[in-house]
Formats: sequence, structure tokens, C-alpha cells
Amino acid sequence: MTKLKPENLEQIREKVRKTLELREGAGRARVTIHMGTCGIAAGATKIQDAILTLIKEKRAKDVIIASSGCAGLCSREPMMTVELREQAPVKYVDLTEKKAREIFTEHVMGGNVVTKYALAMGSEQLA
Repeated sequence: MTKLKPENLEQIREKVRKTLELREGAGRARVTIHMGTCGIAAGATKIQDAILTLIKEKRAKDVIIASSGCAGLCSREPMMTVELREQAPVKYVDLTEKKAREIFTEHVMGGNVVTKYALAMGSEQLA
């Protein structure tokens, strides 16, 4: 194993800072990937990676990504919930990376719910 140098530590710190900003900051939108064991087994990690890539590509600094445990709908995994400020959250199910990218573009960035992948609307909101 190679020795860490001060510049390596700075790179690690910056990477962690950016990740925490996406997970904890105050944004216009929050995307929650359901990461229970059933979700992970169904591909939630790939969905999360796709969303993180899109946030970076589109320089969407006002979008927060979060994760949650099991949502209790194992047969509908992978799932994610999209919350736009002052709007009801939308739970999307049976996702693929392609569907997740479409949802990100249309709903998160454009404000238009992608009803063909949505299971439900409503519950808690961003304050």
C-alpha cells in the first residue's frame, strides 16, 4: 500500500465535501434512492451512480441526493423518490438507469412528473 501524501488528503477531503453537499445541503430538489438490501440487489446502486453522474454533468448544484432504507415494496425495486421544493414527492418504481436519466431530465431538471414510471405522489415535503 502506498503512503498518503498531504496532497492526497486534500483530494480526499474535497471529494468527501462535495459528496456531503449533495447529501445534506439545502437544495431546490432532493432525489432519494431507496437502498435497502432488496433495492441494492435489484440495482439501486447503479441508479444512484447514474444520478450522481447526471448531477455532475449538468452541474446541478441545487439538487441533493440522499438514500433511504427499505420502502416496503421489494417487488417494485429499484425505486427513488423525487421532491421538488413546495411540491408533493413522487415515488418512482421498477427503475433502470435509462428510466432514472429520463426522470432526472424531465422531473428534477424540468419540473414535469414522468407519470409512466410513477407509483404514487404525496407524503412529506422539503420545508
